[in-house]
Amino acid sequence: MAQRVVHQVREVLAPGCIPLCVTDGFKEYMGALLSHFGSWVQPERRRAQGPAPKPRWMPLPELLYAQVIKTTRRRRLVRVSHRVVFGTCEAVQQVLAACGWQINTSCVERLNLTIRQHVAAVGRRVSTLCKGEEGLDQQLALYHGYYNFCLPHGSMRQPLPQPVPTNGTGSATQWRPCTPAMAAGLTDHVWTLREVLLFRVPPWPQPAGL
Repeated sequence: MAQRVVHQVREVLAPGCIPLCVTDGFKEYMGALLSHFGSWVQPERRRAQGPAPKPRWMPLPELLYAQVIKTTRRRRLVRVSHRVVFGTCEAVQQVLAACGWQINTSCVERLNLTIRQHVAAVGRRVSTLCKGEEGLDQQLALYHGYYNFCLPHGSMRQPLPQPVPTNGTGSATQWRPCTPAMAAGLTDHVWTLREVLLFRVPPWPQPAGL
């Protein structure tokens, strides 16, 4: 699964782009990143005699990879440490400093929690388990449509040119709600769930011979 995740990330990157990767301490990520962002390197000879050293598969010099190691005792978090696997700590900090970030996995953890809160089949300690992969894919597809088209995000709201008065004695509306689809330019309004369910998806390319 780690290989599949890294492969999907590699497929959507621009040519020559090697992003900074930060994960938890799951050891399979290191092998997946090394297999996708590595190359054969011929080590230098250390002795004049004897066989030449064999080529080694090494990470690309541009690859930066850090881990967040969490130590728990009796189901309680007691320590969080950082470890740089590929690259240097200075290079990692330089990339993160441009955005004001630190080595952490808060972005993906926030995304995982949001999915668990909206998709019951992937929640923890719940009785609403999904019995098949197809059903889980359908639930996730519906959630993706709702998340991107129906759910406004506070960080994406846009200021209105003029405040709009509200009914009653409340303060005027100063912000326009915005969804990820609106921020990406895919739509100009917040969709309702009815619009998502009734939207007619264009036919995808069919395999030849059908």
